[in-house]
Amino acid sequence: QVQLVESGGGLVQPGGPLRLSCAASGFSLDSPDYYAIGWFRQAPGKEREGISCISSSDGSTYYIDSVKGRFTISRDNAKNTVYLQMNNLSFEDTAVYYCAFQSGDLCVLGHYDGMDYWGKGALVTVSS
Repeated sequence: QVQLVESGGGLVQPGGPLRLSCAASGFSLDSPDYYAIGWFRQAPGKEREGISCISSSDGSTYYIDSVKGRFTISRDNAKNTVYLQMNNLSFEDTAVYYCAFQSGDLCVLGHYDGMDYWGKGALVTVSS
């Protein structure tokens, strides 16, 4: 059973950085089986959307336009953890952030509910 646990959420001032972690268990990030790990977020009153994804087949990373250049997804196979480094945060980045796992290496951003496993989420609040 795949389990994902997010951490690192909290309160941050506009323009500040924050790094989210997604600790995985039940599978190994260096598995030869293809998978995709995505970061999603749900802002108040909005639908959940996929904002970033990493594909295991070749390590390709993907971002939606609104976070491109500010957010970076990465993985540490030794720690079995995926990270989302978020820089230059703005009020619009306030949301609950989720990591999710999907078998196969297809990364889908935007409004997508096809992931196989989800974490419980971490709240990020950008406020002065």
